[in-house]
Amino acid sequence: MSAPTPTPAGSPGREFTLADFDFELPPELIAQHPTAERSASRLLDGTGAAPADRVFRELPALLQPGDLLVFNDTRVIKARLFGEKPTGGAVEALVERVLPGHVVHAHLRASKSPRAGSLVRFGGAEGFDAQVLGRAGPDEALFVLQFPAEPLALLEQHGHVPLPPYIEHADSADDERRYQTVFAARPGAVAAPTAALHFDEPLLAALAERGVQRAAVTLHVGAGTFQPVRVERIAEHRMHSEWFEVPQATVDAIAATRARGGRVVAVGTTSVRSLESAAHLSARGTLQACTGDTDIFITPGFEFRVVDRLITNFHLPKSTLMMLVSAFAGHAPVMALYRHAIESRYRFFSYGDSMLLERR
Repeated sequence: MSAPTPTPAGSPGREFTLADFDFELPPELIAQHPTAERSASRLLDGTGAAPADRVFRELPALLQPGDLLVFNDTRVIKARLFGEKPTGGAVEALVERVLPGHVVHAHLRASKSPRAGSLVRFGGAEGFDAQVLGRAGPDEALFVLQFPAEPLALLEQHGHVPLPPYIEHADSADDERRYQTVFAARPGAVAAPTAALHFDEPLLAALAERGVQRAAVTLHVGAGTFQPVRVERIAEHRMHSEWFEVPQATVDAIAATRARGGRVVAVGTTSVRSLESAAHLSARGTLQACTGDTDIFITPGFEFRVVDRLITNFHLPKSTLMMLVSAFAGHAPVMALYRHAIESRYRFFSYGDSMLLERR
């Protein structure tokens, strides 16, 4: 199934444009490497009247016993492959989705696109040949490739960590460990659910001791998360689609949280998108277990039905993720928090710092 973009409710009385989500970011604030310790990153607490500068390991004190953290348990796969055509021309692939029958959908970058029926050699002499079957996806932006064996196994052996385009170094063994959450379980993402990268085992233990509960959803983050919005009127933007699942156990955990007066705290925008997609797909408008594809586009005026608080990293200017957090916590408050973060030299994007937001 596919979750359509819901009609926003509670419109703020204005039409937002791309320029509303722009800001000047000094390049040196784009984090190229993670902090030495996951939970030693900074946390901007935006839940009060004034922003408060904290360290991420202080999170248990900012939550209450009975609150529920909802994590995205997706696992980043080594989705980037380097290869060549029979002519010797270089090819770079980014696997977007793994399908049955050893078929994958991938973005290909080459001086000249390979034709259907041709072969691409990935991984050099010790690698494998993939056959190009054709094109797929919106505007046929993706290539359909036939792998000779299980794609996840081949990617693990020959692939590279798909670091975001703003990280300037090649992937390393440290990236294999740190561009992955400590609870990653279900392989399929080509980008990490970055807000969850700040959690380590001691912090999870401290949260459990505090009485904070845990639940999981799965959303396999796609490369579309990095695609720029190319229209000025954001209502005209077409959102990319990603596979997600909200299991019954998580639905039950949220119901129990509501019954005891606790709050649902989404860890990352992908957890928000999963939970709100499931709620908006329900005929009754309440959260139900759900599996499928979602292209939900959350912008100011959106009616949130599940999430009360959000832990999220700092996002790219003019991105759909900036629009989501602005919808959640208010456009003016979020832009003010971003100004504070820049003035206070917070670190931005995937390996950067994070913020805690309250739904407004």
